[in-house]
Amino acid sequence: MTRAAFIHSSEIEQYHYPPECPFKTERAGMLLRKLKSIELLSGPNRPVIAPVAADRSELELFHTPEYLDVLQRASRGNGGVDVLQAGLATPDTPVFLGMYDYASLAAGASLLGADLILEDKVDVAFNPSGGYHHAHASHAAGFCYINDVVLASLRLAAAGKRVLVLDIDAHHCDGVQEAFYERADILTLSFHEFGPGFFPGTGAVDEVGLSTGRGYSVNTPLPEGTDDEMFALAFRSVAPAVIEKFSPDVIVMELGMDCLAGDPLTDLQMTNNAYADAIELIMKLGVPILAVGGGGYNPQNSVRGWALAWSVMVGQAGHADDLSLGMGGVMLESLDWVGGLRDRAIPADIDRRRALAPVLDATIEDVKTNVFPLIG
Repeated sequence: MTRAAFIHSSEIEQYHYPPECPFKTERAGMLLRKLKSIELLSGPNRPVIAPVAADRSELELFHTPEYLDVLQRASRGNGGVDVLQAGLATPDTPVFLGMYDYASLAAGASLLGADLILEDKVDVAFNPSGGYHHAHASHAAGFCYINDVVLASLRLAAAGKRVLVLDIDAHHCDGVQEAFYERADILTLSFHEFGPGFFPGTGAVDEVGLSTGRGYSVNTPLPEGTDDEMFALAFRSVAPAVIEKFSPDVIVMELGMDCLAGDPLTDLQMTNNAYADAIELIMKLGVPILAVGGGGYNPQNSVRGWALAWSVMVGQAGHADDLSLGMGGVMLESLDWVGGLRDRAIPADIDRRRALAPVLDATIEDVKTNVFPLIG
């Protein structure tokens, strides 16, 4: 049986972004209660473990002291021009009371997950409050203040592990890619929406890394409107080959649920079944997984997607399937339904798929032709 830890505490639920901000920290608590209600968090192999906040020395392994000073002051209500210079006080990075404490606690949760894997106590650790992949060393961006993905990956790499960061989120993991752009022991593999004006504007195929890291940043940009079938084609064409060649000791997997149809900030047309299928493929590798949350701006759909993802990661996908009546999900945009965890398949838009197929095919060919050879 898969040993899996769910990392969460009531302390995390004390913190909230401003009400007008689309990022809702409440999702993690909603997920915990959902998993308990359907008995997917029970037994000795499914502990809920409370994290402790990452301390300053741990944060400074990636973030600059100057940035952390500004973040801490802003969190207490002390502003200044340096707040704006640090990327704070924008609609995407609002300043709110306790944001430094929250970000440190979320980062501590991912570090705890990394430690549990290094100590061989779990096969899977899931921090739904993690996934802040847009935070840079010296500035905030995209609802992200402290980059827990980078910090956890650094902890794993420092222990001699080869780390593959697999990012399935509608937005490209620019902060993570930048952190590891010249490293060959941490590979970043991202599937994300890409197009004019779409945040953060990075993640093109030709962003492949520099120096010793050349070939260890692999991007598969997806066109607006990508559905389950198109995503499956892209994922299966790229991920297995890259993972097999890199041969990671640990996979850090970001599961941003903003790829789901109906997300208010994105333009993809996927259901949570696409995530489940991808995770099933990854689980067959038998490699320890540190999973983190990430984006997802329809909280109900995000919670159901993460619950389904958890069921797959712990080897109980059949439990979720047994509950399913084959309806609901993103088509209903509600968690209050009797059909289980899986979304109903969205009818294919044949015209859209025909229009997008050449774009996606060209992207996949570009990755195979120009990126695959860089890592052999």
